Amino acid sequence: MSRMNPNPKQRQYDEGRLMNVLLAPIVSEKATLVGEKSNAVTFKVLQDATKPEIKAAVELMFKVEVKGVSVLNTKGKSKRFGKSMGRRDNVRKAYVTLKAGQELNLVGEGA
Repeated sequence: MSRMNPNPKQRQYDEGRLMNVLLAPIVSEKATLVGEKSNAVTFKVLQDATKPEIKAAVELMFKVEVKGVSVLNTKGKSKRFGKSMGRRDNVRKAYVTLKAGQELNLVGEGA
């Protein structure tokens, strides 16, 4: 008998891990322009997060349907702090495209 790998719809993720995958939303000029143009939201995510994990995390936390996920790694810059040299952390960004008609409210309801 051969074992079949479950397809992404059947694959289950640890809910505790999914709650930690998304670190913070990225609010910048570029992220806002991309959001308006292609209905996408930008998040800072864990370095080892995969696209299916990010998709599952967004769908779980915000109750929206995700169309696709694009991921990019930004290397941290070397910066001088006084006399010593330091380095900023590497950042992994996820551009999450939502299906048509879906909207994500990052501000709370009271605003």
